[in-house]
Amino acid sequence: MAQESPKNSAAEIPVTSNGEVDDSHEHGYHRDLKRSLPSGLGLSETQITSHGFDSTKEGVIEAGASQGPSAPPLPSVLSPSRVAASQLAQPGGDLTVPAGGQRTHTKGGPVILADEIKNPAMEKLELVRKWSLNTYKCTRQIISEKLGRGSRTVDLELEAQIDILRDNKKKYENILKLAQTLATQLFQMVHTQKQLGDAFADLSLKSLELHEEFGYNADTQKLLAKNGETLLGAINFFIASVNTLVNKTIEDTLMTVKQYENARIEYDAYRTDLEELNLGPRDANTLPKIEQSQHLFQIHKEKYDKMRSDVSVKLKFLEENKVKVLRNQLVLFHSAVAAYFAGNQKQLELTLKQFHVKLKTPGVDAPSWLEEQ
Repeated sequence: MAQESPKNSAAEIPVTSNGEVDDSHEHGYHRDLKRSLPSGLGLSETQITSHGFDSTKEGVIEAGASQGPSAPPLPSVLSPSRVAASQLAQPGGDLTVPAGGQRTHTKGGPVILADEIKNPAMEKLELVRKWSLNTYKCTRQIISEKLGRGSRTVDLELEAQIDILRDNKKKYENILKLAQTLATQLFQMVHTQKQLGDAFADLSLKSLELHEEFGYNADTQKLLAKNGETLLGAINFFIASVNTLVNKTIEDTLMTVKQYENARIEYDAYRTDLEELNLGPRDANTLPKIEQSQHLFQIHKEKYDKMRSDVSVKLKFLEENKVKVLRNQLVLFHSAVAAYFAGNQKQLELTLKQFHVKLKTPGVDAPSWLEEQ
């Protein structure tokens, strides 16, 4: 039993790269084995023979009686051969050591480092930083202008057109409010005339002695109510057109004007910043700041010029559209009111046909889209 252990441990014999037995490693192994043999075996001679693949070499180890204290047994682990070492030393291989301690040899090619992935949080932080800096510059520019210490860029012709537009919008809103009040009052009057006409007609049937008098008044009130409905249709059409002009067309232009004013403030803020840097010293520290400020100033200047051009175009088209819409609506309003108070029913109906105003018949719902087709 004591002799089987060394034989089993020597089952693996290192081989050189050309297939021959590595004698140096074998002799070292027998020397270690000789030291590890326990002294209690009582053997005077121990012979161990190892055979290679095609070799007839034998190694004999002479061991006498052991003297002295017994040395602790060495673990039966073979050192890596030169073949394995040469394989591990190949440049194309990678050595991976897992958590369990076992080494794994993996063959791989060149290692390519991927570009560093941008962090979304850092991008958001950078956007917040730029927004804060821009807000600070614009706020400082606004405060300076209000205190009279800062300069501002003024386009006199464009500013005058914007002021006229805002003033006209207030006046048109007042006309719109008064026209809505007139429509409400006219609707109440027409409703009252209808009720009065129905009351006269009922009394005409029940009072034989006043049959004709009640009948005349009933017909008159019903005619007035009908003409009032026609006038009410014209006024509502006028209100709808003016409301579209004021609250949609003009409001859209004013939104562009607001964007233009914001662009003007940014332009002046970065212009002031660049002027302050140009007044200071020019050295290695300030030149990069001046170049960066010049770049930002040019960007906001182009934005300001574009917004100024957009406002000019929109004001021009708004003026043309406003004249066309208001001219038609004012003619309609005048003709309808004059025909109504003149009692000219035919002229009133002709006026509505001329401007393509459709009256909604009381008690009748609007036709569906299938009927309109």
